[in-house]
Amino acid sequence: MEKNQSRMQLVAMKQSFFDQGLLDEQFIQLEELQDDVNPNFVEEIVILYYGDSLRLISSIEQALKERNLLDFNKLDTLMHQFTGSSSSIGAKKVKAECNLFREYCRAGNIEGCMKSFQQCKKEYASLRKKLEAYFQLARQVGSSEAACRSK
Repeated sequence: MEKNQSRMQLVAMKQSFFDQGLLDEQFIQLEELQDDVNPNFVEEIVILYYGDSLRLISSIEQALKERNLLDFNKLDTLMHQFTGSSSSIGAKKVKAECNLFREYCRAGNIEGCMKSFQQCKKEYASLRKKLEAYFQLARQVGSSEAACRSK
């Protein structure tokens, strides 16, 4: 009974990510690649995304600190990489903020860049927190199912 309830909670949690516009169909496509041979495939991809994102966020922060010598092309290139990483896991809101940042870069709008970057970091942190809770519940559901199969 508890196992079914946890599984239903997991499904509802994932659906809420789509309802809130946090994720897009790319996340589902990643899940379709997951199988019994690699049951944690999506979580592993998302963990790689976290590492890549932190590196890119740090690089963008460093570039933004050089306000007098701001290189919008460099900022755009870094954010293009972050956009691609976010897109690869289906991080819809993060990707939208990345694209807005890139528009401000092309316009040479430093204040717009600063504001959209803060929002981008906020969306990233929110998504990360929610996905970490999701994967924790998924592991609990998975381990309880594995325990039931071994009995």
